Amino acid sequence: MEPYIQISQLNDFIFCPKSIFFHKLYGKYSASLYHDLPQTAGKLAHEVIDKNKYSSRKRYIQSLALYSEKYNLCGKLDIYDIETCSIIERKNRVKKIYDGYIYQLYAQYFCMVEMEYEVKELFLHSLQDNKRYQIKLPDTDSTASFEALIKAINNFDPEEKGFTQNPEKCRHCIYNQLCDSCSVH
Repeated sequence: MEPYIQISQLNDFIFCPKSIFFHKLYGKYSASLYHDLPQTAGKLAHEVIDKNKYSSRKRYIQSLALYSEKYNLCGKLDIYDIETCSIIERKNRVKKIYDGYIYQLYAQYFCMVEMEYEVKELFLHSLQDNKRYQIKLPDTDSTASFEALIKAINNFDPEEKGFTQNPEKCRHCIYNQLCDSCSVH
């Protein structure tokens, strides 16, 4: 059996597949040793959800543990609005809607549906500017694309030769000093 894929790793894998390897390598250590300002800000933004302090209204389920047997996924949901059957993924600041953000929402959607929740809407919420972006529910094509990502994660070999990375991504990677594929040392 493959180890579970953490939902948060979907975006990381798209950014750089090797970042997941380095994240696991550092997993035993304090995040303050390797997190940069954006990662720290994101972690602080999630504390409200992790401590169930987003709202005391009964319509919101916060920090629900998620699991999908079909996709071998696990993670946590930020917010599920019972009244609107909406999943709301909070990000510190959404400058651009990256594929990784969408796949994280899809993963949450698939987990929730498998857990027999009804889901009618998906949203990304940008905390810094309080903007909300609706994301389409997965269709046949986006589901196939999501499944291809899951397969790529399960089959990725960090030792495989020929891996190249985008220099702009390397420049912003918190692990670039450790990576033999990084082009901006």
